[in-house]
Amino acid sequence: MEKLKHVSVLLDECIEALHIRPDGLYADGTTGGGGHSLEIVKRLKSGRLLCIDQDDFAQQRARERLAEHLEKITFVKDNFKNIRRILAEQRMDGLDGMLLDLGVSSFQLDDGARGFSYQKEAPLDMRMDKQQRLTAREVVNEYSWEELTRVIREYGEEKFAPRIATRICEARRTAPVERTTELAELVKEAIPAAARREGGHPAKRTFQAIRIEVNGELSILRQAVLDIAEELKSGGRLAVITFHSLEDRIVKSAFAELASGCTCPKDFPVCVCGKKPRAKILTKKPILPSAEELAENNRARSAKLRVLEKI
Repeated sequence: MEKLKHVSVLLDECIEALHIRPDGLYADGTTGGGGHSLEIVKRLKSGRLLCIDQDDFAQQRARERLAEHLEKITFVKDNFKNIRRILAEQRMDGLDGMLLDLGVSSFQLDDGARGFSYQKEAPLDMRMDKQQRLTAREVVNEYSWEELTRVIREYGEEKFAPRIATRICEARRTAPVERTTELAELVKEAIPAAARREGGHPAKRTFQAIRIEVNGELSILRQAVLDIAEELKSGGRLAVITFHSLEDRIVKSAFAELASGCTCPKDFPVCVCGKKPRAKILTKKPILPSAEELAENNRARSAKLRVLEKI
């Protein structure tokens, strides 16, 4: 099997944030290559780690990396959004901590066949769960101009979204867009030459947007954070790593909702809703990668870590 590189982002910061108890129950909701999971499980004695990932390949890689600790691990192929059902099915009650490392993993990007990368030739796929039906090919070839524009603008924060959607629609009238390199070239053609000279590869934001749409990454996030918080024990912690502003905004808002309690209008003289804070935010500002980490791993440059503790 080809050796694919996986580097865990903000590893030391995550482990410190989770404040791991040797007898605790922890979950890695985005196991990926297992780097964070390895450091969690090494600190467990009688405790247990729940490794969740919807990607079969990720599960396989993680099992290999965590082979020396399998007696303390339960693997589940699922999406972290289903944490309440997962815990019920596993007859596990109350998490001491959970980690979410959002976005696409290093080896998913490096494995050209998966179609996540705009730099590698592959079929348009981008599915994290290979069993789901929707692929990037369907998004690119079957979404209307309005739908494509919305996806690229909202999820890619791409100001040239209408131009890119127009170029895609023009091209697919002749033949379906099938390959990652085809799509990357169409995006490049749609963006003015002056804009292509700044901000990295011109297709980066469009590929991000389509990947998010294919996997429903943002639509599930807020409720997943609220559900995970509900499953934490008192003192249990949730650590979330985000990689772009849309993810971070959702996580920040969900954390604020959990920490605020009262939802009465500000002009009410007294609280009538009776809601109390369910958690406290441990990171007033997100934790960012150190200069040393950025020097070793360029993919960490946009990472932000936020941490919540259940009251």
